[in-house]
Amino acid sequence: MKLNEKVIIFSAPSGAGKTTIVRHLLSVNNTLAFSISACSRERRNTEIDGKDYYFLSVDDFKRKIQSKSFVEWEEVYKDHYYGTLISEVHRIWEGHKIIVFDVDVVGGLNLKKYFGDKAISIFVKAPSLKELETRLRNRKTETEHTLQTRLNKAKKEMKFAKEFDFILVNDYPETSFKKAERIVNSFLDSH
Repeated sequence: MKLNEKVIIFSAPSGAGKTTIVRHLLSVNNTLAFSISACSRERRNTEIDGKDYYFLSVDDFKRKIQSKSFVEWEEVYKDHYYGTLISEVHRIWEGHKIIVFDVDVVGGLNLKKYFGDKAISIFVKAPSLKELETRLRNRKTETEHTLQTRLNKAKKEMKFAKEFDFILVNDYPETSFKKAERIVNSFLDSH
């Protein structure tokens, strides 16, 4: 297997810290490239189309589903679709890079099934549900309703942790960064 055909999948309940870990890995390893997901939700003020996500309307997303443009996709919340475009996988592999996915739990399991032995899957979890709630509250991006929705979803997602190759408890950033580096480097060094 060629090195650039390998993929690294990070999944977690919202607020567990997977994006922070992924950003760290991308900053220390220039062979990795971030897979930009497509989504149909509204863009947050700090987000950039084509950098954070490919922002699509619900109708555009559904058209791409019908034309089989996705490796995987799902409706995470009502009319909030997320997915991995086939064109994104090709873009990264054509640049001779190793794909790093930062996706929700169902997306991670679907990607693992799709890529098989080419993939390593890592489930990131907060030390506790209480800590997860604190992190989500500190973001200040959620209403009480959306916060409760995310926490309920997180409880369900935690049940899937054992289906991933590794579980990384994200307690202290520096420790988590080193654990993630060891897991990824070991995978990249294997054939």
